This record gives sequence, C-alpha cells and structure tokens, in this order.
Amino acid sequence: MRLKVIKKQNNTRDCIVCGTENPIGLYARFYECLDQEGEPVLLTIFQTQHYHQSYPGRTHGGITSTLLDEAVGRAVAIPLPHAWGVTIELSIRFKLPVPLGEELYALTRVTKLTSRVFEGEGEVRDKDGKILATATGRYLQLKPEQITPEGVTPENWFYVPEDLPEFIEI
Repeated sequence: MRLKVIKKQNNTRDCIVCGTENPIGLYARFYECLDQEGEPVLLTIFQTQHYHQSYPGRTHGGITSTLLDEAVGRAVAIPLPHAWGVTIELSIRFKLPVPLGEELYALTRVTKLTSRVFEGEGEVRDKDGKILATATGRYLQLKPEQITPEGVTPENWFYVPEDLPEFIEI
C-alpha cells in the first residue's frame, strides 16, 4: 500500500504511545496521509519492545489496545486540526498475535463526525500487510484545554523534525 504523506503530527515527552522521553513508551510517529483512493488516513509507525510483552515474543493486548486508541483518537486532527478526542467507547478485535521487536503500522480514519462526537476505525498491520488487530471507537471532541489543566505548550506538544518522504510504502 502506498500512502501520500501530507504532514507529521506532534509528539509529547511523556505519553506512553508518542512520548519521546518515556523509557517504556512506544515512540510512535503519526503521519497524516492520503490513501490510494485519495481518502485521508492516519499512519502510525511503532515498534514494541520486551517490556510490552505478554506471552514470550508477543505484545500484550493492552498495549495494542492503547496504541489503537491513541491512533483512532488522533485521526480527528486530519479534518479538524485543533480538535482532540477523549475516548467514550473502544472495541478491539485481535486477529493474529502482535509480534515484539518489529516495525508495525496502524492505519486509522474518522468514519463519522458531528459537532461533539466522532467515530473512527483502524487496524494494526505487520510488515507483510497482515492485519493483526482492528478497532472501532467513539470519542468526545474537545479542545486540549478542556482535557488537561496544563494545556498545550511547546514543552508538552511539539514537532519532532525529520525529512518527510513524499510517499510511504507499507
């Protein structure tokens, strides 16, 4: 699958999913893209480590769920760049074991958008394109200052520079 990269989303320092300084984080990177049909999709690239393990060689289902929750919730930033989502409901289906130590991909998108709530879906894939887990979720759409008293500052919400490719193949 070939995705056209539009922009990269910000990271934080301490988040378990995207935190750049969380010693047990996933260090996920999020890219707003267009799929082959020109539809917006959020691509998340991440890699789990031994401390994300459940059974030997397998990522814990809670970690997979956490990643999908973050990725589906972030997809709203494509149509609404200043909106954030707080999870109302999340449903995960595990299809195949999620391996440790491999680069993995999540593809997520918004499927319904109202003035207060949005719905989305997504999937985690391995390097061969096999779907390992899927998710659907409902989120309350809020501004960051409604979610956290600290608000959004350059210290806790920032762009990590990198040369963005025009396309990413997964």
